[in-house]
Amino acid sequence: MPRATSQKFSRVHQSAPKKGAHNPSSSGGSGSSSSQITNPIFNTARFGQHILKNAQTCQRCAEANLKPTDKVMEVGPGTGNLTIKILEKAKHVTAIEMDPRMAAEVIKRVQGSPAQRKLDVVIGDFVKVEPLPYFEVCISNTPYQISSPLVFKLLSHRPLFRVAILMFQREFASRLVARPGTALWSRLSANVQLYAKVDNIINVSRNDFRPPPQVESSVIRMVPIDPPPPVKFEEFDGMNRIIFSRPNKTVRGNFQAKGVMKMLEQNRKTWMATREMPIDDNSSTSELVDKVLTDAGYMESRAAKMDIDDLLKLLSAFHDIGIHFS
Repeated sequence: MPRATSQKFSRVHQSAPKKGAHNPSSSGGSGSSSSQITNPIFNTARFGQHILKNAQTCQRCAEANLKPTDKVMEVGPGTGNLTIKILEKAKHVTAIEMDPRMAAEVIKRVQGSPAQRKLDVVIGDFVKVEPLPYFEVCISNTPYQISSPLVFKLLSHRPLFRVAILMFQREFASRLVARPGTALWSRLSANVQLYAKVDNIINVSRNDFRPPPQVESSVIRMVPIDPPPPVKFEEFDGMNRIIFSRPNKTVRGNFQAKGVMKMLEQNRKTWMATREMPIDDNSSTSELVDKVLTDAGYMESRAAKMDIDDLLKLLSAFHDIGIHFS
């Protein structure tokens, strides 16, 4: 059984089950029937997993934007209920699973079937897998603890994928699709929507999982903007980290928070020194920030109501006078 992140279960994986290991046929599964929804008993607490068991929900996730020519990367296949549905629709699936027992279960479910040739399984933590396999579509029933890292790893991946169908806890999903001026519009919303179009596909009941989680879930569709905007993420996020710290407070008020001006002053000096530019000490960083906010018209604005265009305009104005955020 593979141990390193970069290793794979191959299509011809034939490891014999250990004594006392779970037999999928004893709980309703079959190695030769890939269309069944099986739910073998695993202790899923170790990796925070909740196995999607509702066949209709699996079908809806698998059908969302899939083409017969697609190469799919699935994150966290669990016991393979959703994987089987994806294999019926796509050309190839690479499933990345952290739990070796579940990876073995997925392989067993397709052995001896036509789907066997269409599936590879990688054992490892998705966040640490390098390089990622080539994929056009990503589908994931995402553990809560890697929700944000997964989103930003996908958005930074090249070449760009066509679409991602991602299941998250509903609160997190709602923040991803939130719009400016709504209660959930946040730094996360802005950072993601700078690089992708995001919308909600379906809401999923906690009873569709085994064991049921404490919260409801939602499936979102994320389509990367192609070509991506020529904006350095660290700069955009650095500014947002300041102004979204208290989104209903004025932008100027957030820039006056303890330590912010000192950090910006140091960044400005470093940036100008690397370009061998003279540092103008006639104006303090605080005065320069106020000038930018006044000239750009955002002195009394609040991040909670600023859209992507507002944020990009403000970032550009700061850059024009040598103020950077990373």
